[in-house]
Amino acid sequence: MSTVARLTLAEYDRMIAAGVFDERDNRRLELIRGELREMTPPGPEHDDLTDLLQEWSHTAVPDRVRIRIEKSLGLPSLQTVPQPDVAWVVKRDYRHARPTATDVLLVVEVAQSSLAYDRGEKAAMYAEAEIADYWIVNNRQQCVEVYRDPEAGQYRSVQTFSGDQEVRPLALPDVFLRPSMLWPPGT
Repeated sequence: MSTVARLTLAEYDRMIAAGVFDERDNRRLELIRGELREMTPPGPEHDDLTDLLQEWSHTAVPDRVRIRIEKSLGLPSLQTVPQPDVAWVVKRDYRHARPTATDVLLVVEVAQSSLAYDRGEKAAMYAEAEIADYWIVNNRQQCVEVYRDPEAGQYRSVQTFSGDQEVRPLALPDVFLRPSMLWPPGT
């Protein structure tokens, strides 16, 4: 990821409204702490894991939750607009404003080449925004890392789940994901 420019959230939104970012060039951009950053394009494994998480989400989650795939969240106090791979948010109209941290029930990032970034800067950012439940689907180790209990820009609880262990979202404890659902034996 490289920094392209430094902006306020308001400037970023004005640029989007003015059509500055051409959708045809397929650049993936995020505003992180005022820096416009170009993201690494996803590969087939990343896309497949994101698809599996999307399918699981739509099957497991009740109708009162909106599932967002690679869509923006607004973290105004951090001048940040990340686009997590999967976000579960309170179901309501977001036409005029992005979901904020108070709307977030779960954030999931799929990681392979971005693993250090997702564990480091991105985890600190989500913790600072007080997002209570942040998961990293770690494709390298075929596990799900669960970050919880944010305090002072850090998560105080980090657990790793693999195989048939059940990971349960804080907001919906009746729902579970087994890492083996993402990586069947032999993959």
